[in-house]
Amino acid sequence: MTNPAARLAGRREWTALTVLLLPLLLVSMDVSVLYFAIPAITRELDPSATQQLWIFDSYAFALSGLLITMGSLGDRIGRRKLLLTGAAAFGLASVAAAYASSAEMLIAARVLLGIGGATLMPSTLALVRNLFQDDRQRGKAIAIWSGAMTAGIALGSVMSGVMLNHFWWGSVFLINVPAMLLLLVLVPVLVPEFKDPAPGRFDLLSVPLSMAAVLPVVYGLKEIAAEGFTPLYAGCLAAGLAFGWLFVRRQRTRDDAMVSRALFRERGFGAGIGLNTIAAFAMMGSAYFTTQYLQSVLGMGTLEAALWSLAPSVFIGAAAPASAALAQKTDRAYVISGGFVLAAAGFALISLVDTDSLWLLLTGAGVLACGIVTVMSLVSDMALGSAPAEKAGSAASLLETGQEFGGALGMALLGSLGTAVYRSDLAGSEPAVRETLGGAVATAQELGGAAGGQVLTAAREAFVHGMQYAAWGGTVLLLAAAVLAAALLRGRGAQAQDPAKPAAAVEALTH
Repeated sequence: MTNPAARLAGRREWTALTVLLLPLLLVSMDVSVLYFAIPAITRELDPSATQQLWIFDSYAFALSGLLITMGSLGDRIGRRKLLLTGAAAFGLASVAAAYASSAEMLIAARVLLGIGGATLMPSTLALVRNLFQDDRQRGKAIAIWSGAMTAGIALGSVMSGVMLNHFWWGSVFLINVPAMLLLLVLVPVLVPEFKDPAPGRFDLLSVPLSMAAVLPVVYGLKEIAAEGFTPLYAGCLAAGLAFGWLFVRRQRTRDDAMVSRALFRERGFGAGIGLNTIAAFAMMGSAYFTTQYLQSVLGMGTLEAALWSLAPSVFIGAAAPASAALAQKTDRAYVISGGFVLAAAGFALISLVDTDSLWLLLTGAGVLACGIVTVMSLVSDMALGSAPAEKAGSAASLLETGQEFGGALGMALLGSLGTAVYRSDLAGSEPAVRETLGGAVATAQELGGAAGGQVLTAAREAFVHGMQYAAWGGTVLLLAAAVLAAALLRGRGAQAQDPAKPAAAVEALTH
């Protein structure tokens, strides 16, 4: 059932959606675009080990830390205005990164890219929410948006490898510039402005509070996934949770709160954020293992591994639109629950992988991706549709912040489970072998001959054993999420928005 009062989108809106996918793809790609470029950057800029880590992580930290702020800012000053400002900043920062002459300059440019990305992601999703007022059309549009975001992450590493085969390392950043210029030209023509007509005063103190809540938690989870649990990283998590409590308390007690309490009046909004976080947990948790499996277990080169990792994305193009169509015909609770079951089946297939199971791994990853994109597209549509139209920017930023948390948590928890099994299986081995699979591969190459082969075989078997345990853990979690989704969302039907809300409420936001 759709809202009969809603205005149907036409060719102009669908063309605008195509344009809005450009920044989404590029922001997603910039998460993984450095995978192949870092050796060349190391030769040219000679960064220290700490600087190399910050070249990778500064982008993600700036992005995740500012999502909530930028979503709220877009509601106040206008989502199109924020999008255009962010596109200009993203393009300029891309040029600065491409021609960076030192590690410090590259880190600063990556921070600016993250700030620009934080303006682009919630703005695009909020504008999709405003452009497509009809429930059916909005569901299709958000399904396309979700598929493009997922594909962008996979495309980043492949695009990086292709560019580096022909150009210098800075070219991986310059690919952003033509797209941003196109965006700056077309968005003013195709996309009307939307903003909250009565936003209230901007709560400046909530900006550092939100960053202090998000950044330590994301940092702690990322480091736990990479280095294991330590008191320092536990302290980061505790500090982030403490600031998070202060941030939530401030939002609940102020009339000019950065995050409006009106967002949580509809049951579908809070449930959508929680289920989207679980979906991101599974997506990034599985990626943590599959990329290492392709390179360190099967011995693929980085470009070959990146190309194979695109294979599961083939299924995504059909999964999101199909799930949106199905959700219009039946209770979306069951479709979302079915998406979690499908993703659980993908994890179950991955749990059967041995040390030479490329096609089984790709099939499992493809099934998992279909299920996850089904969930993400439907819960995003449900959450945005249940939020007031004037708060679409804040709603989109909360969805994406939850996604950042979920991804970091998935890598930390599933990665830690797999690592614990790996180290247990290699308890009597050398420290370098027992620490990581990468260390075992390096040790095996140094030893050479039969001794190196034995080390490598044992390490690969231990890694696969750990991956199997993590996959079973993911399977159980996703089956539990399927039950939770059915319980929380049953009866909401195919509709994310109250049909009593007239289309005029959205039209009033257009300026």
